[in-house]
Amino acid sequence: MMVELEVNGRFAKLDIAEDAPLLTALRNYLRLTGARFGCGQEQCGACMVLLDGEPTYSCTTTVLQAVGRPVTTLEGLGKLGEPHALQQAFLEEQAGQCGYCLSGMMISAKALLDRRPRPNRQEIRAALEPNLCRCGAHLRILRAVERAAELLARGAEKAAS
Repeated sequence: MMVELEVNGRFAKLDIAEDAPLLTALRNYLRLTGARFGCGQEQCGACMVLLDGEPTYSCTTTVLQAVGRPVTTLEGLGKLGEPHALQQAFLEEQAGQCGYCLSGMMISAKALLDRRPRPNRQEIRAALEPNLCRCGAHLRILRAVERAAELLARGAEKAAS
């Protein structure tokens, strides 16, 4: 079946089963490999994308559920040479070790910062709760989200002046 998806601001027509996981469409058809297959059961958050601006497990969301709703993946946050504040902050805080969870972490953090630009640490923890990290980089990840909030606030201040 032909479906049209809006991913990272671009439209793509795919010949794919409508009950296929969104993750399959992203990785196998659109070659967007930021979202990862982890558990396949909404347990780890490695596959997280934004669907209508909300963190969503792409491993259990079907392609049909995504039709007509904007999808944002890690690749949609920033560009090479122009990283999103989250990508920059995760690098600066050395928040990734194996990196498997990072795209899901950044997607969940993006949703948080969009709705709450200056979150406290408890709010960050709550927003990242669905994302598992086995490397033990939790404190670095929290600092990275705090740093990203600061970077975004500075950017907003510059734009306003």
